[in-house]
Amino acid sequence: MLDALGIKKAIEYRELVDVLMGDKAFADVVLRGGNVINVLTREAYVADVAIKGKYILMVGDASKLIGEDTKVIDVEGKYISPGFMDSHMHFESSMLTITEFSRLSIPSGTTTLVADPHEIGNALGPIGMKAMAQEASVVPNHVHLVLPALTPDCPSLETAGYDITSKDMKEILNYPNVIGIGELQGFSNAKHVYSNTPEIITDLIASTSYARSIGKIVDGNAPDIFGNELAAHIITTGGKCSCHETTTKEECIEKLRQGVYVFMREGSTQKNMAQCIRAVTEEKMDSRRCILATDDMLSADLEKLGHMNEIVKRTIEQGVDPIEAIQMVTINPVTYFGLEDRGVLAPGKLADIAIISDLTNMVVEGVFIEGKLAAINGKLLLDMPKYIYSDVVKNSVKRKPLKEEELVIEAKGSKALVRAIELIPDQNLSGCLEFEVKVQKGIVQVDLRQDALYIACVERYGRNGNIGKAFVNGFGLKTGAFAESVAHDTHNIMVVGTNLKDMTIAVNHVIEIGGGIAISKNGRILDDLRLPVGGLITDELIGTQVSEKIASLEETVKRELDCKVHAPFMHLSFLALSTSPKWKITDKGLIDVNHFTVLDPIK
Repeated sequence: MLDALGIKKAIEYRELVDVLMGDKAFADVVLRGGNVINVLTREAYVADVAIKGKYILMVGDASKLIGEDTKVIDVEGKYISPGFMDSHMHFESSMLTITEFSRLSIPSGTTTLVADPHEIGNALGPIGMKAMAQEASVVPNHVHLVLPALTPDCPSLETAGYDITSKDMKEILNYPNVIGIGELQGFSNAKHVYSNTPEIITDLIASTSYARSIGKIVDGNAPDIFGNELAAHIITTGGKCSCHETTTKEECIEKLRQGVYVFMREGSTQKNMAQCIRAVTEEKMDSRRCILATDDMLSADLEKLGHMNEIVKRTIEQGVDPIEAIQMVTINPVTYFGLEDRGVLAPGKLADIAIISDLTNMVVEGVFIEGKLAAINGKLLLDMPKYIYSDVVKNSVKRKPLKEEELVIEAKGSKALVRAIELIPDQNLSGCLEFEVKVQKGIVQVDLRQDALYIACVERYGRNGNIGKAFVNGFGLKTGAFAESVAHDTHNIMVVGTNLKDMTIAVNHVIEIGGGIAISKNGRILDDLRLPVGGLITDELIGTQVSEKIASLEETVKRELDCKVHAPFMHLSFLALSTSPKWKITDKGLIDVNHFTVLDPIK
C-alpha cells in the first residue's frame, strides 16, 4: 500500500497525465526554444521544456501545452541544464548556516547539496547533527545529510567533543533528510588502523552494515591507498563507496577500476580536480563514476566565483567536453546517491533547472527549483529568513583560560633540532621538515628567518585539558598570532604564532567569545569573529556579511602579521586533520599520520 507521500505523488502524476493527454489543463511554465542538455545521451539539441507544478511535463515541442495562463520564457540561444549538485561538502567550512550557504549557492545553479556535518558531529554529537537536519528541512533547495559513523576519526590520537560509534547509528541515521554515512575516515589509514585499533574496523562494519540494511549510502575516504588496503576500505563501506581524497591520475585510475565513485575535489584550498581528470582526458577512462565536489568552500569564493558552475568551468578548461562535465554534477551523482527524481531533464523529474547563457564559461542566467523561478542573473528571488539556532548547540567551548607557560616547549642546551609541519598551499596534505633553532633559558624559540613558528592545538571541550605543541613552516608570520576553534575534524582550538604571549591572548579570546577566530599582536586583540554554533558557524550574520568579515580578517593577518598564505584560517584548520598525511597536530601532540604515532617536537 502507498504511504502518504506515495499517495501525494500519485495524485500529482495523475495531474501531469491529464495535462499531457487532455485539452483542459496546460503547463505552468514553458521554456521555449533552448538548447536542451541531455545528460542521458550526452548531447544538446533545440527543444522546449514544459513544467507543471514541481515536475517536468515533457521535453520537445510543447506548443500544445501552452494555455492562457502558461508563462512562456524565450530561451533561444541559451542552454537548459539540470540543476547542479555538490555531492560532498561541509557547510561548516564556510562558517555559514545551511540557509546562508544556500543563499549564496542557489543563484549559480546549485539545486542539491549533500552535506556531511561531521564537524558539528565532532563538536556536539547527535544533538548538533539533529539541529542541522532540522534546518535542512526549511530551505528551498534540496539538502541531504550524510553523518559520521565515528568521531573522533582516530580516537587514540585526538579528542572530540562527543564520541560517536555504532551505538548512535539507529538514532542519527533516522533523522530527517539523512541519506547515509559520510566519509569513512576512521579507516582511511587502513594498515595502521587494522594493526593498532582493530576494534574500530569491527565497529565501522557494524555501522555500515546497519546503514545498508535500511537503504542508506556510505561514503568512503581513502587517501593514497591502493591494492589490499583499498579493497579492505571498499568492503568496510559495504562494497559501494566514493572517495573525495583522490589527488593523482594514477590514484584515480586505480579507484575507478575498483568500482569507486571518484569525487574530484575542487574547493577553496584543496584543488585536486586537474590531476584527477587526467584519467579521463589522457587515459580515456569512462567518466560515469566521476563526480565533481567542493568539500570545503569559503563564503567569499561562493560570493565572488560561484559554486558548482565554477567547478564545471574549470573542468571544461582541462579539456573535458562541456556536457560530459555537466554530467559530473547531475546524472553521475544522482545515480550514486539513488536520487533518481532529479539530475536529468525528462518527464516526471523534478523541475530543478539551470539556464546557461555561456556554456564554456558556465554563466548561469536563471535557476528553477521544483518549478519555481529561484534566481535570475545572480539575484536570489526566494524569501529565505535568517535561521537562528537554539542555545542547545551553542556554548561548546568549556575550557578554562590558558596560561602562557602551558605553551612552552622545553629543551636542554643552546640549540635544538625541531620537527615542523610543512604547510602545502591548496592541499590538506602536509610535509615534514626539521630546523635547528635556539634555546633560551630552557625554552625552544621560533626562528622567523627560517619560518619555523610555534603551533599548538588546545583541547576545548573540558574533557582532559590536553595541549599538543610543535612547529610549523609556511605561514611566514613576522609578528603576532591567530587562533580559531575550527580545526578539522575534532575542532579544538588551533593557534599559530611568533611568540607565546600573543598565542595565549588569541586562544583565551576564542575561549571568551565561545568559539571563533581571534588575531593578536603586541599583547592585544586586533580583530575577531564569533562562531557561536558549535564554535564553527555563525547564525548572527548573513552570507555576504560573513564573506566580508572573513576577507577583513584575512587582510588583517596579512597586513599586520605579514602572513604569506592565502585563506590562512582554512589552511590552519587542516593542519589538525589526523587522517591526512604526513604530519599533523592534535591535542595529543605532533602526529605522524603515516605511522599512526605521536612524535616529540624535539628530535
